[in-house]
Order: sequence, then C-alpha cells, then structure tokens
Amino acid sequence: MAPYQSAAELESRLEFDFATAVDALDHHAEHDADRLAVLYGETGERFTYAEFAEITDHAAGNLAALGVQPGERVSILTTQPLVSAVLMYALWKAGAVYAPVNFQYTGDLLAYQLNDTAPAVLFVDRAMHERVTSLGDRLGCAPKVVVIDGLRDGELGELVKPAPRPAVHVEFDDPANVIYTSGTTGPSKGVVQSHRWVNQYCWVGRRTLTRDDVVYNDLPMYHVGGAHFNVVRALWTGASVSLWDRFSPNDFWRRVKETGCTTAVLLDVMTPWLLNAEPRDDDRRNPLNKVHMQPLPANHHDFALRFGIDFVTSGFGQSESGNPLVTLTEQTGPGEGTPDDLYRGLTHAELRQVFEDDGLLVLQGTDPMPKGIMGKPTPFLEVAILDERDRICADGVVGQLAMRPRLPSLIHEEYLAKPEATVKAWRNLWFHTGDAAVRDQDGVFTYIDRMGDRIRVRGENISGFHIEEMLVKHPSLALAAVIAVPSGEGEEDDVVAFVEVAEGHTFDRAAIEQHCLDTMPKFMRPRDVIPVEQIPRTPTNKIEKYKLRKQWTEGQAS
Repeated sequence: MAPYQSAAELESRLEFDFATAVDALDHHAEHDADRLAVLYGETGERFTYAEFAEITDHAAGNLAALGVQPGERVSILTTQPLVSAVLMYALWKAGAVYAPVNFQYTGDLLAYQLNDTAPAVLFVDRAMHERVTSLGDRLGCAPKVVVIDGLRDGELGELVKPAPRPAVHVEFDDPANVIYTSGTTGPSKGVVQSHRWVNQYCWVGRRTLTRDDVVYNDLPMYHVGGAHFNVVRALWTGASVSLWDRFSPNDFWRRVKETGCTTAVLLDVMTPWLLNAEPRDDDRRNPLNKVHMQPLPANHHDFALRFGIDFVTSGFGQSESGNPLVTLTEQTGPGEGTPDDLYRGLTHAELRQVFEDDGLLVLQGTDPMPKGIMGKPTPFLEVAILDERDRICADGVVGQLAMRPRLPSLIHEEYLAKPEATVKAWRNLWFHTGDAAVRDQDGVFTYIDRMGDRIRVRGENISGFHIEEMLVKHPSLALAAVIAVPSGEGEEDDVVAFVEVAEGHTFDRAAIEQHCLDTMPKFMRPRDVIPVEQIPRTPTNKIEKYKLRKQWTEGQAS
C-alpha cells in the first residue's frame, strides 16, 4: 500500500478506532458493558468494562477532590498491577499525569526520581512506605502520601468510593505519562509522553487484536511494555487483559491456559527460561498464538515450533519514540501452531494482510534473519540512519538511528525539566535514539549496538552512570567505571565494574558486594568488581571504556 501523504490521511489512519485510551474505554463501557476487561490473576478479581470504567470514574472524582489538578504529576510506587491500572486510567480521566516509579528503587535512586518528578501525590504500598519516610532530608519535594493496602482497602479504598467524574476532556496532545529512561552519561531522564504517544506506541499492536483476544501481562507497570503495550492495548481494542505481579517460568503456561491468553510479550531472558523446562507432549496445547519478542532471539523459530506459536512480532521500542519499526514473522502455518479448537483472533491471512496493507515487513520463521532485525517504519514516522553530522547515510552504512514525526505529539514531548538534553536529542529536527543501526536497500532496519553507555539486564534498561555513582559512595573507592558484558542467559547484558581504590584503603570485595546489596536493586548489581591501579582516561579526563572492554575480553580468554 502506498504511504499516506496528507496529514488528514495520517491522522485518520492513526485514529482509525479512537483518539485516546480514555475515549476507547468510554466507548467499550457503553457498548460492551458486560465484556470482561481485566482479570487480576493473583486475587481472582474480575472487572467488566462497565465495572472498570465505573471504578476509574470514581477514582478520578476522588483524585480531583484530593486536589489533583489537570497537568499535575502523580507518582505510584506499587507492585500491584491492578492498582496501577486503575490509577493510570483515573489520572487520565482527571487530566493528570501517570508517573510510575520502579518498585525496586530505594535510597538515593528513589529520592532522585521523586525529586525530579515533583509529584503532587505519591501512592505507595504499605510495605514500601518506610522507604519513603527513611529518605528524610534527601526528599526535596513534599507530595501528599497515600498508603496502599489493596484496591478497596485503607486510604485507597476511600479513593474508589462513589464520586462524580471530573468534567475533563483529554486532548491528544495533553501529557499522559512521565516514564524514566535508563540514562547514559548522566542521571535518568523523565520522558514526557502525550496521549497521542500512547496511541502511536500501541497502534500496530492493537491492529493485531480482536475482542476475542486475551492479553497476558506480567511486566511491571512502571514500563511502557506493561502499562501501554499490554494493558492499554487490550482495553483500547475491547479485548481482555490478564494481570500478574511478576513473571514465573514455572507458572507461565498454567496462567496462559487458565485465563485463555492469546498473546504475550516475552523479553529476552524469559525465552531461555521457558525453553529450559523439560519438554512435554502437550507443549503446543495452549491458546497463545501471537508473541512479541524484543529483541528477537536467534531461537525464535525453535521456540514457536515447540510451543505452537503462530506469529511473532518484533521491532524497536523506546520511551521517547514509541514503536516506529515493526516486523511480523509467520512461524507456523494454519493449524500447525495453536490447535484449531484453542485458536482465537485474526486468522493467518487477516494478520498478514494488516501488515502488508501498512507497508510493514512480513517474514516466514524459516527465513534467514540478521541479528537485531527491527523491520520497516510505520506510516507515521520518518526513520533514517544519520552520520556524525546528521547527514543521511547510504544504505548499508552504519550510523545513528533517528526519526521525526509526521504528525504533532507522536513522540515524546520533552525530557522533564531538562531543556538542554531535549534540545540535544532533537538537534537538526531529528530525534536521535542513541542506537547504532543500518538500513538495507529494501528499507529494512537492523540494530547494531549501543552508541552510549546503556546496559540491558533482565528486561531493564539501566545506566552505567547510576551504578558508578552508587559504587563510589563506598568510602574505599575513588573511581568506578562499568561496562556491559555478554550475559550467561539470552542475549542481554551483565554488568562488570572496574574500580580504583581510594588512598589509604585496601580492596575489600565482600564489603563492596554488601554495599551493592544495600544500595542497588538486583538488576543493577555488578556481576564482578575488578580493582585496577588506574582506570584509563583521555587527556580531557573522559573514561576510555573501550579499553576496559578489551581488558575484560582478554581476561576471559586467558
């Protein structure tokens, strides 16, 4: 199909169903009132569309009565995805901004994000309340704190009691979320996303769904994958979503079967965990026919054949740019994957047609694919590979992946309270992703490597800067530099830290490991800490991490 040329055509295509997630929920509450919207697997709680719309209406009214104004940010620190989902929609209905916090953060990491967000209200699980009160003077903002027990218990229970919904109309360019990046050479940045960003991010994903689909979610709600690609995508299309607190390789297939899930997201580390289970004769006997894998692992076809997956989608996703590149891979033929009596949703022909109509890449599971394949752009973004002077590279030449929108508010609005970082990322009217990639002669984009200092561990994008900052708070260390090294599981990273010992101190591995346990969430802790006499630096005092990577590689080979 030819690209959509006019802004009117593009806007019509983007909003083929609804303009915002709130519009979609309102529609389904009226026209599909008794259809199941949300199942919380941990407690068995179930909400029809009418019930979920009503409870989020009440919460929105009570948020307004609490003093929350349109445009204000509200932070949520909880492990309960149902609570997050209710508050997210309630905040949007009140015109406020959803600002979730990584529930693994404590101490300085938690203080930094809260101070940077400066929320009007902070919702926090009772089990984590002490984390907030223990910050003391480090907490420079003063939000109203609401302690969470369960959805209908304690202070939060008061919030979902009957109250009139505020007379607020959400526009496509109103701010919807603040989601934090990993950070690279500096602290993490809050990405301000509009309601249209949410639309763009889940646009392709919701075109793969019907009302008969059930979306499985065990991803945290402080990530766009859990909150938007799974929960919002399901409720936008009139499908159902099955919510779980965390991934469990032992319970994954039981959950899928019991709740009838037809689609799920599998991050890189999840695939080997599921494949490591002892093969069973009934591995294919499940309703999961569509899986999103990011990044696409080398063994995607083996996984699909074993577990009866018909289609795998993959691409490129980012808090700033949404979901600009996508690939659909048909892994099995009709009837060869999910058993016919369990198959629900679009047929093979219908799903292929959706992607072909939008000019997106469609492959077969047996096709040779380069590592890091991302696919072709959606119609709404111009995507390019740029050289160091922001000139477009020739096909086959590696450069920085960049993009710019063809409609207003499609990708992130700004980095919260960081105008210089915003301007730098948007130089020459391109948004620079910070990732190296290449485009081939057929217009297919492939990821090559990180250009910055980002590290990906167990589905978390993390910052070397933050790990280094926490390490040097130990009194025995003068300087630290961390690098990403290949993980023992999947195709993600592990962290290795090189450290200089402070004058008058000796290297005490046990003490440093305990310091990491006390100050960092598990996914940030280095796999190894290596003492060196001097960390290599340039004449301008920049750390030469390529030399550290070489040193680590040579050490592994010896």
